[in-house]
Amino acid sequence: MADRKYRIAIVGTGGIAASHARAVTSLPDRAELVAGVDVDLDRAKAFAGQWDIPAVYPSLTALLAAGDVDLVHLCTPPSTHVPLAAECLEADVNVFMEKPPTLSLDELDTLLEAERKSAAQVACVFQHRFGSGAVRLRQLLADGVLGRPLVALCNTVWYRDDAYFAVPWRGTFEVEGGGPTMGHGIHQYDLLLSILGPWNKVTALAARQARPTQTEDVSMAMVTFENGAVASIVNSLVSARQTSELRFDCENATVELEHLYGYQNPDWTITPAPGHEEVADAWSTDLPDVKSGHPAQLAAILDALDAGTPAPVTLTESRNTVELAAAIYASAFTDKPIHRGDLTQGSPYAQRMGGPGAPW
Repeated sequence: MADRKYRIAIVGTGGIAASHARAVTSLPDRAELVAGVDVDLDRAKAFAGQWDIPAVYPSLTALLAAGDVDLVHLCTPPSTHVPLAAECLEADVNVFMEKPPTLSLDELDTLLEAERKSAAQVACVFQHRFGSGAVRLRQLLADGVLGRPLVALCNTVWYRDDAYFAVPWRGTFEVEGGGPTMGHGIHQYDLLLSILGPWNKVTALAARQARPTQTEDVSMAMVTFENGAVASIVNSLVSARQTSELRFDCENATVELEHLYGYQNPDWTITPAPGHEEVADAWSTDLPDVKSGHPAQLAAILDALDAGTPAPVTLTESRNTVELAAAIYASAFTDKPIHRGDLTQGSPYAQRMGGPGAPW
């Protein structure tokens, strides 16, 4: 039984807000939607009517002034995340913030500093960490059942046509933060990082192959990890057969995942190495089928708030992911390998994912 019922507001009532509303309404004994906020008040009212939300506000400031909210879901364009999250933190209100969490590494560090001064905290939307398959994979690696991770593949190969980029803020470093490296593939390689841990070095390339954007529409990276594993990461928006793929080749088994925007247990396969057939049972026995998605992460956040512990995924955890994104751009645009820690505060690719500008 949950300790309390949390009062939740959704700020930004565009497309992704529906996923957040579904997550809240999937936990009716633990959470309730009490407000919708949008600069377009008519859109906020329509959203509130759809989800039976009792109050609407034209701004976050107005919402916070009204008080009595425990958790704000930030579903606004990425360029607004830092000022809005900082405003919540100053009011000691917790935040669940959509991806990408910030436009740059320096912005994330600014938000970390604001969080240190607050009684509240920020959790970042990286919902693929919370499906039962990913939870089991981390458990088996931690227990040594799979042996050492050796090789990994991470492919987010999707398709977005020119019309998709007609929305003015898409495909820009200033508002979206980047192309598929920031806005699309970040979910998959965040899951990769949650499995393999801290990365060490990245060598990358990026290209604008077909789309009318300021940013890349394809990036590729080779990454080494502190635990010795090596991985390739591909992010694409020009791939007609869309899929999201992860593969982990460990000493005792290969574990694979293929899905598109969310996975369940049938999307995973495990292939034991010769002589390690028992690994298949360790994977499948008593494995619950929890779908990756906002409901699973929100439930974990509410568990943490009940317990008074850090809510997953913390800003500190997210920094590992955002730093990798920055390093992919830095390596691709400078044609040099980048080590974790190279992008110091105030340096070009810490200030802006595109640094001084894309080569095209």
